[in-house]
Amino acid sequence: MTEHFAQLMKQDFADLDSAVGSWKKLADALTATQTGSGRRVTGPLHKAGWTGVSASYGFDAMEATESKLGTGRTDAQLIATTLDTLNTKMQAAQRKLRAAVADAEAAGHTVRDDGWVESKQAVDPKYHNDPDYADIQRDANSGLGGFRARIDAAVQEAESASNEGAEVLRQIDPFDLDKRYGGAHAQEDAARVAAFAGIDKKDIPDGTDPQRSADWWKGLDEEDKRLYLAAYPEQIGGLDGLPTTTRDQANRTVLDMRLNDYALREGSLGYHDRSSYQGLLAMKDRLDKSDSAPEHKRLHLLGFSTEGDGRAIVAVGNPDKAAHTAVSVPGTDNQLDNFTDSIDRAEKLQDSAGAWSEGGSEDVAVIAWLDYDAPELDASVATPARAENDAETLRDFTHGLRVSHEGERSHMTVIGHSYGSTMVGTADSGGRGLDTDDMIVVGSPGMNVDRADQLHVSPSRLWVGVGSDDGVVNWAADKTLGPNPADSGFGAEHMYVDTSEHSDYWNDGSQSLDNQGRVIAGLPPNNTPRS
Repeated sequence: MTEHFAQLMKQDFADLDSAVGSWKKLADALTATQTGSGRRVTGPLHKAGWTGVSASYGFDAMEATESKLGTGRTDAQLIATTLDTLNTKMQAAQRKLRAAVADAEAAGHTVRDDGWVESKQAVDPKYHNDPDYADIQRDANSGLGGFRARIDAAVQEAESASNEGAEVLRQIDPFDLDKRYGGAHAQEDAARVAAFAGIDKKDIPDGTDPQRSADWWKGLDEEDKRLYLAAYPEQIGGLDGLPTTTRDQANRTVLDMRLNDYALREGSLGYHDRSSYQGLLAMKDRLDKSDSAPEHKRLHLLGFSTEGDGRAIVAVGNPDKAAHTAVSVPGTDNQLDNFTDSIDRAEKLQDSAGAWSEGGSEDVAVIAWLDYDAPELDASVATPARAENDAETLRDFTHGLRVSHEGERSHMTVIGHSYGSTMVGTADSGGRGLDTDDMIVVGSPGMNVDRADQLHVSPSRLWVGVGSDDGVVNWAADKTLGPNPADSGFGAEHMYVDTSEHSDYWNDGSQSLDNQGRVIAGLPPNNTPRS
C-alpha cells in the first residue's frame, strides 16, 4: 500500500487527459475518412454504374477498407472512453483519499508517508497510571479505525480501477484492424468498455413508448451516446423516436456486420440465408449509391431484419427535417429480396411531391416501410391476421416520427398499396391511430374496417384510387378484408388515377403518381382527367 498511497496522493492526471483527447481526435479523423470515402469515392462509382470484373474486385476492396476504417474508429473511441473512464475513477479515488487524510489530520492524527494513520496522545504519557488514562485515549482515538478504513478503501478503489481498465484495454484486439470482419469483435469490445464505464444495456428503453425513448436519448451526454451506438447498435437502431441519423448509423453498423457474417459463411448458406444475403447486398448497394447524392436524396436505414421473409425501413431524405413526410406501406409478396422496388417507389413519390411543394423535393421525405410480414400469394392474403400482428408496430413508427421531428409539425401522409392498405387501415383504426394528416390507399382489397369514420384519419382526408383493371380489387374487395373503400358508401374521398393494373400506380408521367404527390405535398388530388 505504501507505494500506491504515495503515488495516488501526488498523481497528476494531465497526461491522461491529453491521451484521451488524442484518441478522440484519431476517432474523429477515422470517421471523416470513412464517410469521405463513401461520399467521394465508393458512392460516385456506384452511381456512375461501374460494372464488370474490375468493378466487383474494386468495390470489394474499397468496402473492405471502409469496414476496417470503421473498426479502427470504434477501437479509437473505445480506447478514449476507457482512458476517460479510468481518469474519472482515479480522480474520484484521489479526492476520497485526500479528504480522508485531511480529516484525519484535522482530528489531530499524523498520517505517515505509507498511509498509516497513527494514534494520537490525548494526555501526557507520564500520566499513564491514571485510572482515566485509557478511557481518555480510547475516546480521543475513536475515529482512528474509520480514517484508516477510508484511506485503505480509496487506495483499493484506485487499484481496482487501474487493473480493470488495463484488462479492458488489453482485450481491445488490435488484430481486428487488418480484418474486414473486425466489426463484430469491436462490438464485443464495446460492450466490455460500456460495462467499465457504467453503461447498462438494461437501461435502454423497451421501445414501446417513442417519447420515452427520445427523452432517454436526449438525456445522455455525447460520450454515452457514442458508447451505446458502438456496444448496442441493434437495440439503438430499432428505437422509434430517436433521430433518423442516429438510427441510420446504428443500423448500417449492424448491416455491415450481418453482411460480413454471411460472407464468411457464403459457401454453406441455405436457401433462406442466401436470399437474405442477396437482399441485404442489394439494399447496401442502394445505400452506398446515395452517399454521394444531395442531402434530400440520401437514404437512411431505419431498420431491417432477416427473420422470416425479411423486413426493412428506408427513408429517402430525412423525415426529421422534412416539411412533408410520407410513409409508403407495400402489400402482398413484398419481402427483403425485392425491397429495392419499394425504395424505387419512394423516390418517385418524393419527386412527384417535390413538384407541388413550395420547397421542392428538399422539403419532402418518403419512407418505404416494410416492418411487417407481408402475406404471400396464398391463404394468408385472405385474412387480416398479418396486419393485426404488426398494427402497433406501425403506430409506434409514425408516432416516433412525430417525436423525432425538428421544428414545426410535419405534414404526414400514410400510403397503403394492396394488402398494405389493410395494414394501414388496421393500424389507424386501433389504439392511438397513426396520427397522420392524410391517407392514400390504392389497389385496396379492404381496410379491415366497415366505414371510413372508423379510422382516426378524417374521412375527408382519406383518398382512394383504383385502376380500371386492378385484378386484386376486382377479386378480393368486399370479401374477407372489408368493403371496397372506393365504394361511395364507405365514406372516403375519390382520387383519380389514369393507370389500369395493380402495380401501375407509380408509372412515370401518370396522373396516378402525380395525384399521390399532390396529397403528400398537402394539396387535394386533381380529379379532372388530363385532356
